[in-house]
Amino acid sequence: MKVTKAVLPAAGLGTRFLPATKAQPKEMLPLVDKPLIQYVIEESVGAGISDVIIVTGRGKSAIEDHFDVSFELERFLEDKGKRSELEIVRAISDLVNVCYVRQKEALGLGHAVSVTRTLVGDEPFAVLLGDDLVASRVPCIRQMIEVYEKVQAPVLAVMRVPKDEISSYGVIAAEPAGDRLHRVTRLVEKPPADQAPSDLAIIGRYILTPAIFRHLESTEKDTRGEIQLTNALQSLLSETDVYGFEFEGARHDCGNKLGFLMATVEYALERDDLGEEFRSYLRGLDLGR
Repeated sequence: MKVTKAVLPAAGLGTRFLPATKAQPKEMLPLVDKPLIQYVIEESVGAGISDVIIVTGRGKSAIEDHFDVSFELERFLEDKGKRSELEIVRAISDLVNVCYVRQKEALGLGHAVSVTRTLVGDEPFAVLLGDDLVASRVPCIRQMIEVYEKVQAPVLAVMRVPKDEISSYGVIAAEPAGDRLHRVTRLVEKPPADQAPSDLAIIGRYILTPAIFRHLESTEKDTRGEIQLTNALQSLLSETDVYGFEFEGARHDCGNKLGFLMATVEYALERDDLGEEFRSYLRGLDLGR
C-alpha cells in the first residue's frame, strides 16, 4: 500500500523554550516567517502525503487556527489590495487535508503515535517530529518512502552522532543492507555513551506499518512514566525487519535554543528575498566582542 498519511505529534509542552511557549505552542514558533510545523507539513506534501494527522493537547488551538481558513483576515487583505499576502494565507489552508486527535496526557512519543490508530487505519504511515527540520533537495520523508516501497518494512531516519551526544537519542545496532541502508538488529532508547551499540541515532522521521500499534499496546512505561516508540520498535523486530536509512540532507535540531537559532540563520540565508542582505549584515558583525 502507498504511504498517504502522516502523523505529527504536537502535544508536548515545549518547556525548553519558556517563557515563549507559556501561551503558544512550541510548534508555532516562527523560523524566519513560518511556524516550525508548517515546514514539516510542507515536507509531507512534497513527499506525496495527502492526509496529515496532528496529535494535539491543551493549549494547542493556535495550530488548528493556522491551518484553517481565516475569513476575516482574507477579507481584510482583499479589501486592502494585498494580493501576495492573500495568496500566502490561502495557500496555508489549502496545503493538505488535516485532522486532529487529542493526547490527553503527555505520556511519550509512543503514546502519541498510539492515539492515532483509528485515523491511520490498516495502512503504512509516516511520522514526522516538528523539532527536526531537514533541508534537502528531495524531501527526507520522500526518500524514506522510496526505501519503504523497496523493502516493504518500517524505515527509520538515522544519522551519525558524536559520542558525547548519543545519550540524547534512540540508537540502533545494525548490519549493512545497501547504499546508506542498515538492517536493524537492536534498538536502545537514550543509552549512556559507553553502552551505545553504535553512533547511528534515530532522528524524527519514521515510516511505520500498522503492526506497530499492537506492540505499543504491550510496551511498558519507562522510568519517566512514558511509552517510548523505540521500545515498541525493538519488540516489532520479533516479527519483521526494520531498516535504518541515512538520508541525504542537513538536519536541524530545533528542539533546543541553539539549534533553533542556527536553523533560523541558515534558512534565512537561503531566501531569495533575505539572503544577500542578511549575509552582508552577518559579515559586518563584530564577533570578537
